[in-house]
Amino acid sequence: MTPAHHPSSLAAQRGEPSYVWRFGQERRLKLIARWARLDGATILEAGCGLGAYSGQFRRHYSPHVEAFDLEPERVAVAQQGTPHALVAAAEALPYRANLFDTILSNEVIEHVSDDRLAVAEMVRTLKPGGRLVLFCPNRWYPVEQHGHYWRGQYHFGNTPLVNYLPDRWRNRLVPHVRTYSASGLKRLFEGQPVHIIHHTRIFGGYDNIVHRFPRAGRLLRHILYALERTPLRFFALSHLLIVEKVMPTHTAQISRRPEP
Repeated sequence: MTPAHHPSSLAAQRGEPSYVWRFGQERRLKLIARWARLDGATILEAGCGLGAYSGQFRRHYSPHVEAFDLEPERVAVAQQGTPHALVAAAEALPYRANLFDTILSNEVIEHVSDDRLAVAEMVRTLKPGGRLVLFCPNRWYPVEQHGHYWRGQYHFGNTPLVNYLPDRWRNRLVPHVRTYSASGLKRLFEGQPVHIIHHTRIFGGYDNIVHRFPRAGRLLRHILYALERTPLRFFALSHLLIVEKVMPTHTAQISRRPEP
């Protein structure tokens, strides 16, 4: 395993996958189970990294689990828990249409070459009535966690407030990863045969803080999770978006209410 303070060589381009299963991952698994079918379902983990979630799906919910990632070395690890994991690009999925009951995209869409095409491919492979569960970075979280470039060099780690800059400056410092407003995220689904079932923003697990400062860390986590029930969730770490595929003859139903 790669320690949290020692990023892999792919950190800038692909982000860091989940190396261990902790409270934050368990919480997201519960959210997935709340909003999408898992028991006995045909499931895809899109951009699986080391296969943390696909392995949990197979272990606890269903034998019908597929997974893919762009990086062969990560897929090789994922195959230990998900034998059918394969190397593929999100923009050209090697699966037939109308196959999956549930697709998970967990902090992946911000890294792909073409996010609209990746979304279209996930929708294509969903069954009518199937659901996509998508987590991705919230533009208004005060810290950019994917590092930044300065004078041509990549610096791994957290960068405060960089995403609050205008795009022309933000994208020069953080050209390797996207971040999304609510309206920008929903625009990816325009023209697709989907209903938006649910959208919110959530805070992270903060497991490293809890490990170092157990009492203070748990208090911080409790406070932040309480804020998810208030307008201050606007500043949370990640979007959680649930979309459901409708019959192809229907028009895509996308929320048009402007959001920042």
